[in-house]
Amino acid sequence: MAAGKTFNVGIIGYGLSAKVFHIPFINLTPQFKLHSIVQRKPTASSSAPNDYPELKHHTSLEPMLQDPDVDIINILTPPNTHFSFSKQALQAGKHVLVEKPFVPTIEEAEELIQIARENERLICVYQNRRWDSDFLTVKKMIADGVFGRVYEFDTHFDRFRADRPTSWKGELTMAEGGGALFDLGSHLIDQAYNLFGMPETVYGKLVSQRDGKFDPEDPDSVHAQLCYPDGLIVSVRIGVMSVETSQPRFWVRGTKASYHKTCLDPQEDQLKAGAKPTDPGFGVEDPMNGGRLLLVKEGGQVEERMKPTHKPETYLKLFEGFAKAVETGREEYVPVPAREARDVLRIIHAVKESAKSGREVRF
Repeated sequence: MAAGKTFNVGIIGYGLSAKVFHIPFINLTPQFKLHSIVQRKPTASSSAPNDYPELKHHTSLEPMLQDPDVDIINILTPPNTHFSFSKQALQAGKHVLVEKPFVPTIEEAEELIQIARENERLICVYQNRRWDSDFLTVKKMIADGVFGRVYEFDTHFDRFRADRPTSWKGELTMAEGGGALFDLGSHLIDQAYNLFGMPETVYGKLVSQRDGKFDPEDPDSVHAQLCYPDGLIVSVRIGVMSVETSQPRFWVRGTKASYHKTCLDPQEDQLKAGAKPTDPGFGVEDPMNGGRLLLVKEGGQVEERMKPTHKPETYLKLFEGFAKAVETGREEYVPVPAREARDVLRIIHAVKESAKSGREVRF
């Protein structure tokens, strides 16, 4: 692809993902131009044609696939549609940016990777939380050797949600990519994979906290352990009945330091509240939510200090990275390649398998 080209982006789906997490960033990416939207049934309260009258609009996918002006298709529909829509888009010669979870099965992921190669097209999976400021803070401290050897890494996504969600997150089965393990687990496990790679073994428990029982078929909560050859244990915890004013986020322990962090990255809440990525303070966390860092000093004394979160890079980095990949045609620039999302799926399925069998799963 020639440098300087503008790539037309088509969107499938016009829900929260499109309105909050994609369109604002597409419009800020110089190489991208929002071109068309597929919305099956516009309504009075949610209508892409009303919101963006200057764009092309469709009620089915086929016209977008046949449009030679569309270069990239963002697939922002429920996960049980991701495989079919991604396959059709790739075979029509379009690059694909697909929401997480990538697809429900490892086999589907493998097939899409092969189809993309055969058609010389790129797939990026929307694992936006790789650009959360708190995660980038932890990532940099690990890279800088602040912790020494990390031996325990706890990562949480806990909330108090007494009612089951009415969206696909509560309606789809795990076989369709629904539920807490695929929805939130894909974020936490992807972050762990980004830091440490594939684990050696996985052990998992899937729970329905709302119903008060272990439930490997329809869980709303997850407790998984990812174990690595050097003794590192990553604990992944997702809960829906956590009564806290400041929910835990990270607890990282190493031979030289420990770091404890509460509260989530602010970008999602800011976007939902109508903030724009260009607004002053976007992505900047309240200093009161900074993490607590404990360092072992000479003589074995422990020094405690507050650790401010990393300067926000924001989710725009994902779009800029994919734009560079499409512009150059080089897969190494894809910020979240499909092969990495496939590996995350392998871990997710291992958690599922372990929860059903009660045994540890070894890779």
